[in-house]
Amino acid sequence: MGHLITVATCSLNQWALDFEGNLQRILASIKIAKERGATLRVGPELEITGYGCMDHFLEGDTGLHSWEVLAEILKSEEARDIVCDIGMPVVHKNVIYNCRVIIHNGQILLIRPKMWLANDGNYRELRWFTPWMKHRQVEDHYLPRMIHAITGQTKVPFGDAVVSTVDTCIGVELCEELFTPASPHILMGLDGVEIFTNSSGSHHELRKLYRRVELMKEATMKGGGVYLYANQQGCDGDRLYYDGCAMIVVNGRVVAQGSQFSLQDVEVVTATVDIEDVRSHRATSSRSNQAAGAERYHRIEVDFALSGSEGDEIKDFSELVVGPLPEVRYHRPEEEIALGPACWLWDYLRRSRTQGYFIPLSGGIDSCATSVIVYSMCRLVAEAARKGDQQVIADARRIAGEPEGSEYVPSDPRDFANKIFHTCYMGTENSSPDTRKRAKDLANAIGSYHIDLNMDTLVTAMRDLFAYVTGVKPRFRVHGGTAAENLALQNIQARLRMVVAYLFAQLMPFVRGRQGGLLVLGSANVDESLRGYFTKYDCSSADVNPIGAISKTDLKKFIAYARDAFDLPVLTEFLDAVPTAELEPITETYVQADEADMGMTYDELSVFGRLRKVEKCGPWSMFTKLVHEWGSFLSPQQVAEKVKLFFFEYARNRHKMTTLTPSYHAEQYSPDDNRFDLRPFLYPSRFPWQFKKIDEAAAHWPDRSTVHAEEAQKQHAVQGH
Repeated sequence: MGHLITVATCSLNQWALDFEGNLQRILASIKIAKERGATLRVGPELEITGYGCMDHFLEGDTGLHSWEVLAEILKSEEARDIVCDIGMPVVHKNVIYNCRVIIHNGQILLIRPKMWLANDGNYRELRWFTPWMKHRQVEDHYLPRMIHAITGQTKVPFGDAVVSTVDTCIGVELCEELFTPASPHILMGLDGVEIFTNSSGSHHELRKLYRRVELMKEATMKGGGVYLYANQQGCDGDRLYYDGCAMIVVNGRVVAQGSQFSLQDVEVVTATVDIEDVRSHRATSSRSNQAAGAERYHRIEVDFALSGSEGDEIKDFSELVVGPLPEVRYHRPEEEIALGPACWLWDYLRRSRTQGYFIPLSGGIDSCATSVIVYSMCRLVAEAARKGDQQVIADARRIAGEPEGSEYVPSDPRDFANKIFHTCYMGTENSSPDTRKRAKDLANAIGSYHIDLNMDTLVTAMRDLFAYVTGVKPRFRVHGGTAAENLALQNIQARLRMVVAYLFAQLMPFVRGRQGGLLVLGSANVDESLRGYFTKYDCSSADVNPIGAISKTDLKKFIAYARDAFDLPVLTEFLDAVPTAELEPITETYVQADEADMGMTYDELSVFGRLRKVEKCGPWSMFTKLVHEWGSFLSPQQVAEKVKLFFFEYARNRHKMTTLTPSYHAEQYSPDDNRFDLRPFLYPSRFPWQFKKIDEAAAHWPDRSTVHAEEAQKQHAVQGH
């Protein structure tokens, strides 16, 4: 038996600026780690403040309160006899750094600033923090008087160093640093660091977890080591859901993994590892040759052993890493949609201290998907309640308006949905009996408090008002109206639904004898937002939108999954229905359909979206890529027309992104204008230079579609013969 060390990492549901709550969750995680025998505990990035403070990081108060919270941790009994890696912002020589503070028995061992900052996509760390540029160097950091009074220390090491215990060596790698080409763990490992801590503020994105796990496995497979990954979990105040999944990796193998989606506020993951396994893994000639010439890190020595003394009796082998290991757990995208937005909605609901959600339920697949996600949230609440989660039960009682002293337990998801979820079908003369029935059937299936109303009187009143003022009565296209009239009449229906939604959301708790109000849910998907296929200030305008960054294609897969997983056979009707806005009159020869209105399919929109955002393509480069990818079934001229139509509609509708409802971030090609997809909202809509270049190329590009068609016909003839 070698040197056994029990290590702990965690996922914490921290909340930006909730210093009291964050402190209690940190202390709880340390306590649980110690109860399991851990001698090293790692927490998420910026766990004292919460990761999402944004411009609050620039305020002196944020730094002050961070030190006050750290003081409480240093004084606590929980933090005795265990090395703790704590995250907070630190001002060093008037510069703000994103730091890890390593503490042990009331002493600060090291303040390690982040060296490579995340500044892509949703991340804007360079706006608030400065990277530490003095690699493998340390300076003296003079502590605040409140900390000196506790620790007796005047100054502590600040910089890129490692911590050397009696029996091993610990190095810090902070979130983005794992994703960089020259990650710190490489040189630290060559200089003898055996345990790496990674504290992250990594948000959920569909299909993202695999990349994160593979990087940790690769980091320890090549160089050996124990890798502790901690992450925030939950909604800490904006569009992001941090998806936890704390894990421990040893020599390229995942030995312990936490949940990716959970309603728990504190989740601790522990494992007992043999540090001799790292040393034997590293006993190779090439690695030893490189290590012998590696540059030295400054080592902070601490007279403490993470492993027990030689000869100590091992009391618990239950977490000792031996034998075959379980497979890494990955959720399918449709499961991620069922769980991630549901957990985000729960955090948003309980932290906003409102009484539930309200949604205009149209009978279409988008509002259906949003409603099923709320039902998934209710299922998660019921599951947690049945397991005795007192925090979830207390939150559920308050949200449901239960009186003081109530013993209500939300163990039935349909019953809980009826208390906190309100759906409303807002029909007009253009609505079909099919959508009305689908909305009612879905509401019955998930248990929501459902309202069915007609709003033709409102629409007629607005139309008559316009006619009275102008002397002109607008008509739909099928009745001989112009395109402008047709669009205006559609938009007024859509916008009135938003007004009605907020009226009912504000007053339905009152109607049901309760206090407070409801949050209005939006249900525009990412493809419609990208294309601009929605009315500004219609039902897409809401408080939050759980599907705003999810594609129509993925939503259909989610509905198919939920139909079976949640036992909701009514969802088959939504999958089979043709998507329609139902804003124009239905005639014998015309039924409004979304894809016909848009001039492109939802699958094509997903392709356009990924090329525009993820692949960073403008009109010209998108055309050159698609002419190859689609060239077997579309001519260059057809590809050119599709690309030009997309960019034309995208450009003229981009202004709608400035008022887009805050949406759960789930997709790499989200057009969210807030901070993820920063672009102008006034474009040269026909891109004259770019479109001219495309047209010239399309005219001379070889047409492969006809060749493939002829080959297919010949093949078909041969098979038939």
